[in-house]
Amino acid sequence: MDHLDQLEAQSIYIFREAFARLKKIALLWSLGKDSNVMIWLARKAFFGRMPFPALHVDTGKKFPEMYRFRDHYGKEWDLDLRVEPCPPIDAVDPTLPPAARSAARKTEGLKMALGKYGFDGLIAGIRRDEEATRAKERVFSPRGLEGNWDVRDQPPEFWDHFNASPPQGAHLRIHPILHWTEADIWAYTKRENIPIIPLYLSQNGKRYRSLGDQDITNPVVSTASTIDEILVELEQTKVPERAGRALDHETEDAFERLRVAGYL
Repeated sequence: MDHLDQLEAQSIYIFREAFARLKKIALLWSLGKDSNVMIWLARKAFFGRMPFPALHVDTGKKFPEMYRFRDHYGKEWDLDLRVEPCPPIDAVDPTLPPAARSAARKTEGLKMALGKYGFDGLIAGIRRDEEATRAKERVFSPRGLEGNWDVRDQPPEFWDHFNASPPQGAHLRIHPILHWTEADIWAYTKRENIPIIPLYLSQNGKRYRSLGDQDITNPVVSTASTIDEILVELEQTKVPERAGRALDHETEDAFERLRVAGYL
């Protein structure tokens, strides 16, 4: 097997482990390149149809292109799509800086969705190479009763043996693409011909490397208008993937505070 085959096989194994060992799971669909690859992998893992819901925790502030993508491919991929709203900004921690406070609405929206559906497992498309806090995650990551994450109490995962037993009333986060890189995501997207949102491709000398809420996400300077050009650019650039996220430019501990509290 080549590198992408190995990544795919490992991710499919993680999907099947989660489905077999947890009672009620959902895949968190952020509509971006990583979660679209996850849906593609999940459909491969279960012979063409994802046997659990796709959950979109919606801030109401995504780009119009993202909503069009969700509505079109939610139907084309035959997803059991659950769209759950986030609470208003006044409902979240006022001590957070502005972009982090805006992003924290997703944490509260996710808690509301967990209470509504009773999921004991949430599949999320984070990767270790994205951000330093995410590099500390496990593949099967336990969350507390309030959805909180204790970075100092993470289970060992030797030889692909995962702890898939969340405490009563709590849940696990499952990360099938934790071991992938940004370049892996794009190479696999190209190989599999996975649909993408056009915002990832250069328009007027700029493109988005990471997509979030429209009011706290900015494009980066780029001339890459195809996936091949994106892959070449990634070999040369020193600009971080999340450079366009306002959240990542606020106080040093803002992102970690969000993650500890249960941010996606």
